[in-house]
Amino acid sequence: MTESTVQLKGQNSPPTSSKTANGGFTLIEVSVAMVVVLIALLGVFMTITYAITWNAGNNSRAQALAILQEEVERLRSAKFTPYFTDDGLRGGIQSTRTVTSPNGGVFSVRVQVDNDPAAAGIQTEADVPDPTLKEVEILVRLENPSPGWQTAIPATIVMRRVRSN
Repeated sequence: MTESTVQLKGQNSPPTSSKTANGGFTLIEVSVAMVVVLIALLGVFMTITYAITWNAGNNSRAQALAILQEEVERLRSAKFTPYFTDDGLRGGIQSTRTVTSPNGGVFSVRVQVDNDPAAAGIQTEADVPDPTLKEVEILVRLENPSPGWQTAIPATIVMRRVRSN
């Protein structure tokens, strides 16, 4: 045996090789890894942006429903008796007004009262002078909706009022 091939136990000598083994990444590998990570981060950011837009639409819907509920309670408390009918329950398109929510959202509220729901169209007091049933439609819509389907859908309710004694 030659001296160069003999290795004693317990001695750690580096292997003799004509090639040098460089460990690590090349510039191309690092660039490809960065592109993959950037694409993954872009997907995460798009998901976050989508979630924020979705939540903003839900917030606008919740505010529209709160305004709608307030309007329904106001009209449910209005009098509709044989001797007296509040102005809020007169037949025809009653009002279109704007309401500003606490966070600055501007909503339009439209109240429409029909004195004869069985007949086509909207009947006023002149058409049906002494109605016993009224149909009230309330529509709440965001004035300037942001892009997205949730904010463009109005909140609507149709209720019927029967004349009380």
